[in-house]
Amino acid sequence: MLGAIVGDIVGSQFEHANHLSKSFELFSPECSFSDDTVLTLAVCQALLETETKPELLPQAAERHLANFANRYWKLSYGGQFNRWRISEVKSPYFSCGNGAAMRVSGCGYAAKTLDEVFALADAVTAVTHNHPEGLNGAKAVAACVFLARTGHDKASVKNFVGRHFYDLSFSLDSIRPTYCRGKALNTCQNSVPQALLCFFESTSFEDALRNAVSLGGDSDTLCAIAGSVAGAYYGVADEIAQQASSFLDDRLRGVLAAFESRYRPVSRD
Repeated sequence: MLGAIVGDIVGSQFEHANHLSKSFELFSPECSFSDDTVLTLAVCQALLETETKPELLPQAAERHLANFANRYWKLSYGGQFNRWRISEVKSPYFSCGNGAAMRVSGCGYAAKTLDEVFALADAVTAVTHNHPEGLNGAKAVAACVFLARTGHDKASVKNFVGRHFYDLSFSLDSIRPTYCRGKALNTCQNSVPQALLCFFESTSFEDALRNAVSLGGDSDTLCAIAGSVAGAYYGVADEIAQQASSFLDDRLRGVLAAFESRYRPVSRD
């Protein structure tokens, strides 16, 4: 879980000033948590609350996503989500935005099987992002987290993504020169495959985040998605975890601690 939050915080410093390099200080005074962290932890709270009653997860996800976002209302949310969070009657708005994918990694920890991963991901995603590409992006990320934390190697996880979700027959080097000049970079279909490849081409947790920053575009969300899978696969060093935690307030730290205490990664040994 922590991987997504570290990724969000690291990427936040380049959200509006893309860096396009792997050489940078991991944390700086310009770092902060964003809506990615808040909504990730809102989903975690919903998963914790409904562990024994999964049929209540959609209602819990809707409630906590709105409540967390309204508490942290000064952050930058998407226009459609902003309207959704303050509306009295909430309905999904057929979005394919990558908000669906950046907040879903908790499902990869709470689930016990791939079928459950998909069910949980759909339940927390469809309350807002009920577009097929939004649902697809969320399931892809949650599945990668699940497979990474349960001991599958990179090649098998990448093959799974290729069979079920996205064509990954490209390299970061091949897209790096032009990626950040593309359009609709905040959609799942234009950011989830790229973020996942940042993990697949990485050599460490930190390297996955550096890969994501080097692409430009929606830096905090690319880092959050890449970090969610990389954190499940490599783990997160204590020093990095402590630095990231210092950017959170007590409420967010509390949800993170409760979730990580309940859903610990499976050993890769």
